[in-house]
Amino acid sequence: MEDQPIEEKAISREEYIQKVLRAYRQTPGTTGTVHRPDRVLAAQLQERGVPLEAVENALVLAAVRRMVRPDGAPPLATVRSLAYFSPVIEEVLHSPVSPGYFQYLRQKIQRLTGTGR
Repeated sequence: MEDQPIEEKAISREEYIQKVLRAYRQTPGTTGTVHRPDRVLAAQLQERGVPLEAVENALVLAAVRRMVRPDGAPPLATVRSLAYFSPVIEEVLHSPVSPGYFQYLRQKIQRLTGTGR
């Protein structure tokens, strides 16, 4: 995942879709593969006016939840669809959370995956 949230600005439909799919591919615990239903969902999110930042924050939140598990817990299956994150996207849209919290989560992912700079 990138360090900074995706900037909010007027972008084309296709650019929005590409940014959502790039963020999904980079999310720890996913296959990194995009399929047609993922593209359709990204387009639907754009049509609904879901902010890119909300989608990215949801991916980060879900990734951390999947990574931080009790010792001895069985491993989780790899996420194979953007649709897996739909409930978390809705949660982020309806929960006022400080942007600083999502930055904290990004740093946590970096520590957990060893990708910190």
